[in-house]
Amino acid sequence: MDSPASLSSVATELGTLAEEKLLAIPEYAERQDLHAELNAVAYELLAPPFELSHLVLLSERDRVDQERQLVGELCLRYGINPPNTYENDFSADCGEFRLRWERHTEYSTYTFYRAKPFDMPFAHPAIGYVPQDWLARLPGELLVATHIALEDRSHPKRSLHELVNLFASGTVIGSKVAGGAASVWSDNQIHADNFGRILIHDDNLRSRQVGRLVQRLLEIETYRMLAMLPLPVTRKIIPQLARADQRLAELTANSAGLTCIEDEQSLLNELTQLAAETERLSALTSHRFNASRAYYDIVKLRITELREERIEGLQMLQEFMIQRLSSAMGTCELVHTKLETLSTRLGRASALLRTRVDLSMEGQIRDLLKSMDNRAHVQLRMQETVEGLSVVVLSYYLLGIVGYGLKALKAAGQDINVELLTGIAIPVVVLAVYFVVRGVRSVIGKLHRDK
Repeated sequence: MDSPASLSSVATELGTLAEEKLLAIPEYAERQDLHAELNAVAYELLAPPFELSHLVLLSERDRVDQERQLVGELCLRYGINPPNTYENDFSADCGEFRLRWERHTEYSTYTFYRAKPFDMPFAHPAIGYVPQDWLARLPGELLVATHIALEDRSHPKRSLHELVNLFASGTVIGSKVAGGAASVWSDNQIHADNFGRILIHDDNLRSRQVGRLVQRLLEIETYRMLAMLPLPVTRKIIPQLARADQRLAELTANSAGLTCIEDEQSLLNELTQLAAETERLSALTSHRFNASRAYYDIVKLRITELREERIEGLQMLQEFMIQRLSSAMGTCELVHTKLETLSTRLGRASALLRTRVDLSMEGQIRDLLKSMDNRAHVQLRMQETVEGLSVVVLSYYLLGIVGYGLKALKAAGQDINVELLTGIAIPVVVLAVYFVVRGVRSVIGKLHRDK
């Protein structure tokens, strides 16, 4: 049996080994950050009853330092530690309320919790306890504003009449969620305070289910609005696409009757301008369409995670959301597809017309080369004629020189017949000049071929 001292030494050794890295393999630089991201808690640990107010503000990424500074100012006002310099997810208890700030790619969320009992939901929302001067300085544009009230299980469920009066819109949708552990009601309307409203009744929620349920509802509210962001732009470009489609049909029909290359080039320029305009619209909306599609998928996933069960007489959240959101997403998908189709058709039409222009230009170049070839043949004939004349001229001058030489010899006392010798020299001089000229032309031609 081991002694206590030996057991203590073994425990110490195991503790030392646990503190040391067992692998000497270099670690990926972002491994710890990625692991922390996967294990980050995306929701608050809440206990009913409570109320919260949720804001989603669209803002550029370069606003994050300003947002972090404002959150730090609020923390200093309540005597708590501000977020770190590079922190994008921060939660703090400010006494009367609790703040959670999250920075995302293109938006920021501010959620204010107030865990206090209440008699009338939404009468005194959590955001009412937040300094209004601080709220007015938040950067960005408001996209989502939602109040959520969660009543505990000791409070009796509200009747449909009470719900209609509470939401004051005459339309109530709702269902049991989380496998029947809670009931959720809403009207999906923006009320006079510029906020939407969601009421939750705790039937049998466990402690961690509360935070997850609230987070899913907030994400549904956020992502459904983000998914619909391209809808206004989509509606604006629908008439532009119709005009572009009609113009393409007209240009395609006109291309059949073109007879000269100038008209073809003019039509090609028009097609190029139309294609550039279509590509501009595509570049303007492509990123937004892709992001919208991703947000829509998240909404459907979060709705599925609610595990809804029908409340008799009420439309379920899933039915309302998918029915309304799917039509908007269908419009965006239709326009996105039409943009891609129009771009493809413009590319084909431009390619066909460009081929036609190229063929016309090749025909012109062929005719030009043929004309140049004819001129080259004419120049060759003229050159041969000139060469023949140059032989005669050179022979004439050389015979003159020969004649002068013979006359000089006769004047020197030589008994020669100048006329006879000059006549004899004619064929010799002509043949000599001819072969010299031909040799020079042959040498020049060889040098040209070598180049």
